Amino acid sequence: MLLFPNAKINIGLNVVEKRQDGYHNIETIFYPIGLKDKLIISKAIDLQDTDCRLEVRNASFDGSSEDNLVVKAYRLLQQDFNLGAIDIQLTKNIPSGSGLGGGSADAAFTLKALNEIFALKLDEDALERYAARLGADCPVFIKNKPVYATGIGDVFTTIDFSLSDFTLVVIIPDVRISTAGAYAAITPQFPAQNLMDSIRQPVENWKDTIYNDFETFAFEKYPELRCAKDKFYDLGASYASMSGSGSAIYGLFRGFRPKLDVFEKYQIFVESF
Repeated sequence: MLLFPNAKINIGLNVVEKRQDGYHNIETIFYPIGLKDKLIISKAIDLQDTDCRLEVRNASFDGSSEDNLVVKAYRLLQQDFNLGAIDIQLTKNIPSGSGLGGGSADAAFTLKALNEIFALKLDEDALERYAARLGADCPVFIKNKPVYATGIGDVFTTIDFSLSDFTLVVIIPDVRISTAGAYAAITPQFPAQNLMDSIRQPVENWKDTIYNDFETFAFEKYPELRCAKDKFYDLGASYASMSGSGSAIYGLFRGFRPKLDVFEKYQIFVESF
């Protein structure tokens, strides 16, 4: 089975409180985008029944394959179902540590593929529950639609929202930010304005009302990220932000595609909605 797990951006990311279990409650808008990995999953007739063989291309992976989220997705379902052996080929185009959710998407798409390959008959709600056990961002990639997310990022409210008038430009610096380290630097607080109210305003107004709480930490540690965001506004972006805990920075441009020479040293993704 051939699949193309896609990335996401965060529109706003407020860390509102720390939970007793050590996780943090957040609010954010998850918005799927067209930057995609390539995932091939098939039954393996040359392996023992409980084996999973993983090949990762276009990226280095330190440690055991058992630490990769796609293998963890297989092992998770294997606890409850009699799965046969599988081969997984994963070609990475979404950089790790960029705040674009590539690893989470790979895991969620693996769950969906295994559900079909082995006829497990799990509905989307059940798949979301499994995905939540793999990581906070994973469940959003099951339905893979724009949502307002609360809790640890796994409680969803569907929103009628589109960026259809805009061109999205994402630049990905050669910086990898630890999510755990980013959360450790945050002082949780509720935002002055509700994100759902702010998102209904014209995109040009978001600059004053929609924030990513991780930017303060990331921009102090990596000043080039702040410079990249400022360059987006210099180019005429209606709104610019860091995605997730970084390091990807994106800009939204209404009705035009900017010249991107200033970002020539970065990996760039462009999409017109």
